[in-house]
Order: sequence, then C-alpha cells, then structure tokens
Amino acid sequence: MRSVLPSHTRPIWAEISASRLVANYRALQAAAGPQVDVLAVIKANAYGHGATECAPILAAAGAKWLGVTSAEEGVAVRQSLGILPQGMPQPRLLVMCSLWFGEEASVLDYALTPVVWETYHLDLLEAEAKRRGFPAQSLAVHVEIDTGMSRQGVAPGALLQQLLSRFTAHSPLLLEGVMTHLASTEIADDPQDRRQMRDFTHALEQVAAAGLRPAYVHAGNTSSTDSGYMPQAIPALAESLGARAMTRAGLALYGYTLPLEMRRGIPNPHVASSLQPVMAWKTRVVSLRDIDTGTTIGYNSTFVSVTPMRLALLPVGYADGFRRGLSSSSEEEGGSVLLHGVRVPILGRVSMDLTVIDVTDIPQTKIGDEVILIGACGSEFVGADEQAHIAGTSVYEVLCGISDRVPRVVVE
Repeated sequence: MRSVLPSHTRPIWAEISASRLVANYRALQAAAGPQVDVLAVIKANAYGHGATECAPILAAAGAKWLGVTSAEEGVAVRQSLGILPQGMPQPRLLVMCSLWFGEEASVLDYALTPVVWETYHLDLLEAEAKRRGFPAQSLAVHVEIDTGMSRQGVAPGALLQQLLSRFTAHSPLLLEGVMTHLASTEIADDPQDRRQMRDFTHALEQVAAAGLRPAYVHAGNTSSTDSGYMPQAIPALAESLGARAMTRAGLALYGYTLPLEMRRGIPNPHVASSLQPVMAWKTRVVSLRDIDTGTTIGYNSTFVSVTPMRLALLPVGYADGFRRGLSSSSEEEGGSVLLHGVRVPILGRVSMDLTVIDVTDIPQTKIGDEVILIGACGSEFVGADEQAHIAGTSVYEVLCGISDRVPRVVVE
C-alpha cells in the first residue's frame, strides 16, 4: 500500500485496487478483440479514482492510449508517467475536449494529442509548431465528427471539408485519427446509433476523398464494448481507410456499467459480469453518543428518534462528495454504510463535513472503527450505483463527485 501523505491526517480515504483496475482493462481489451485498441479513459480524475494514480497502473498493464479532458489534466498525467520502469513505452495521451487559448505550448511540451473540430484549434497548434520549427506532418491531432450529439465535433460536409483542407503536405499538422461519439450505446442496435454510424461512414468517405489516410478510426464507449456492437462495426470502417480501429472505455475500467437494453438477436453482454469495482471509500467512527426517545438529529430535525438509540459520527459529508441525497428522515429511508460487516442506516441529513449513523444494534462499536462508504465488508456491498439510485443521480456523478480532499491510496 502506498502511504497517505503526512498532511492527510483526517480519517477518510479511498483505496484504489491496482489489480482490479488491470483486470478490468484486460477484460475490456479481450471483449473488444485483437483488431481493436482500447483507449483507457482517465478524464475527470479517472472518474474520481485519481488520474495520476491510475495512469501508471494502466500504462504498465499495456494501455497504449489514455484519454484526459484537458491539457491541464494531460500535463499532470504525463508527469505521473515519469515513474514508469525504464524502457517501458509512454502511452499516448488524447486530450478529449481539445485545447484553449494559451494551452498550445503545453500540448507540444508534453506530447499531448488533442481532439480538434474548430479552425482555431488548428490555428493555435499550427502557429506554435511552426514557431518551434516542427517538420511537416509531425504534430498529430484527431478530428471529431459530430454525428448527432450536437456537442463537440465538426459536421460532415462543407465544415468538415474546410477543416480537412488544413492538412496539407507542408503543414506541421497530421490527421492521425478520426472519431465520433455515440449517444445511446447502452441500447443495443439503437436507431440513433445506426444513424450516427451512417453519418460517420459518410464522413470517413469524405476524409478518403480528400486524400487523407488517418492511422486510427474510433468510436464507442463502455456500453458499446459491453454489448458487442461497436467492436463488430469499427474494424470494417477502419479497414476502409487502412487504419487501426479503436474504442474508448471509461466507466467499466472502474468496475461499473450502465444497464443495457438488449434486443432479440443481439447477444447478451459478456463484460459486465467479469468487472470488479476498483474503489473502496472508507472512514472511521470519530464520536459516539446515546440519545433518548424524541431526540432530533441533524439539520431541520428531519429525523426524530422513536426509541433510545446509539449514534456514531462519521467525518464525511457532501464537501467530500458523499451525496446529500443519501440523507434520511423519520418518514423515508436514506443510504447505508457498512460497519463490522453490517448495513447501518444514515440518520438525518448528510451535512457538509459530517454524517450520523445508527449503531444501536452494534454494541461493540468504538471510536476508530473502520466504516465502508463504498465497497465490500463481509458479504455486504454498497456500490456507487446503489448510492446513485438513492440520490437520484448517475453513477458517473457519484464517482466523479468524490472531492480532492479525499486522498486516493493505491493498494493491491
């Protein structure tokens, strides 16, 4: 186990299992097949798991590509990869939300590969590369095609043609990859996905007609790999351009997937059952008290005891990312945590820094006892997906919302 920094004395931490992260990555690569590279998405601080902690683990496991949000994230991850064993190749870092003014120097300094779709992206990169004397076709970028998300990406047709015209024999820019993002991959053979793939095919035809031959063609995410849909579709598209196929996996790396809506004739998912949650989020009991019948608990007195109770106090709250939606009241149950292998209910409102739990039925509870917020204890398990359901949000938001004041500790 890597020790927590001396400044992290507050009894709250998240353990990140290196072996589970590697196993999940390898399961996803096996599901994608040998014709498809899996880009491991570690953006948003590796979905709350710690990007600088996870990046070296994935690189050592053989990940050729890692996906980050921004140049700022890319710089931090590249610096963390300096600890790789000598001789181990550095993975490529795809900056999935491109760059902003002033970030072009960092892109070049730290060998980042930006996703582009605006002409100003190319203006910034080309000017900086020329200033440094980069040779022709030496600065790789990936162009994103907007096929229906209306978010990032350039639309096929005139706007794409304008972008493609920038990749000339004399420009330092190199069109290394062409990609798109699909909106509904958790729904097998969804009509929107089919329309998006049709438009992506047309865009690739436009790329080929412009005389450009990218090295990578990629689309898809965790759900598409889980359903088996995209791994079947991408290689054919990539082969049409003589390119390597790639897909991008994020949530599944960390042990979670979205529920799939399968249809007749579509095979059942073969990845989700083999995945294991990578994070165990933990804290400790810091205070105990006994209360009488009729005692109010927490803000606005939403919970009132109907019997004498024993309470334990946890030093965790919504400022740490422990969702306020896990609160309970006298009329409605909230979330649970694990103590001594037993599910223990949250009482009253989760506050900024503190949460109260009911330990009446666990008389052996003492100050310093370990409490599991997310993870397993004995036969019980509390998952981020369970918390998301109770709090009325998504598992992405629960994981990404765990704040920086919770140290991540790498364990086996």
